[in-house]
Amino acid sequence: MLTQTTTRVLEPSDLEAALQVLDRDPVANAFVTARVQVAGLDPWRLGGEMWGFYEDGVLQSLCYSGANLVPVCATPDAVRAFADRARRTGRRCSSVVGPAEATSALWRLLEPHWGPARDVRAHQPLMVTEETSREVAADPLVRRVRKDEMDLIMPACVAMFTEEVGVSPLAGDGGLLYQARVAELVGSGRSFARLEDGKVVFKAEIGAATAKACQIQGVWVAPEFRGRGHSETGMAAVVEYALRDVAPVVSLYVNDFNTAARAAYRRVGFREVGAFMSVLF
Repeated sequence: MLTQTTTRVLEPSDLEAALQVLDRDPVANAFVTARVQVAGLDPWRLGGEMWGFYEDGVLQSLCYSGANLVPVCATPDAVRAFADRARRTGRRCSSVVGPAEATSALWRLLEPHWGPARDVRAHQPLMVTEETSREVAADPLVRRVRKDEMDLIMPACVAMFTEEVGVSPLAGDGGLLYQARVAELVGSGRSFARLEDGKVVFKAEIGAATAKACQIQGVWVAPEFRGRGHSETGMAAVVEYALRDVAPVVSLYVNDFNTAARAAYRRVGFREVGAFMSVLF
């Protein structure tokens, strides 16, 4: 039996079908789902295009093409179709990121054209929890960052990003987009920190949030405070906020070589349920 397939840029009228695909895996798709729920499928509001892969007229897979290239529920045929479109349009993204199997297959097809990458993180465990920590007490001093504390939290965010990604978020546009994103998280009550004497000791954000799942990002402890358990007690506090105020499932993904962080997250109650992959340019 022949299967008719096609790939096209989705339009606002495709929103319901796209959300049905995203809903197949609320945890892994939290980042893209959150963007779509806020912005819809209009490329200007979404900050990129949403590509759809159809089989016999039914939308089966998605690929978000913006600052990141993110395959969503991508079948092998969809990966090949998305790679063909990405090659034709040229690289516009700063990273390819998503579930490890589909992202790895996509990168194998794109690497001869887009490579070499600055860094490839082939296995980043995806971890989740649905309950507050039974082992680690939440830090009572971790709280939401106020809007008037932007000047305190911003340097910590820049330091975290630079350590994690290997480049400063202030490069290029001088950090305007990054500062706007930090301000958005602070303004929406999804930026958390422990501050002492005007210094950030610990900080983390709930970067993506839907009704079914949210994703913690940007976990950072100031160098002079490391080794004292702040990452564990701070994360326990953020998980409590997230479960109470945001979503019933809290997730994150972490580099596999960061064994200390993985152990800390397990003590807080996270368990591994899959893996992501990131290709950084």
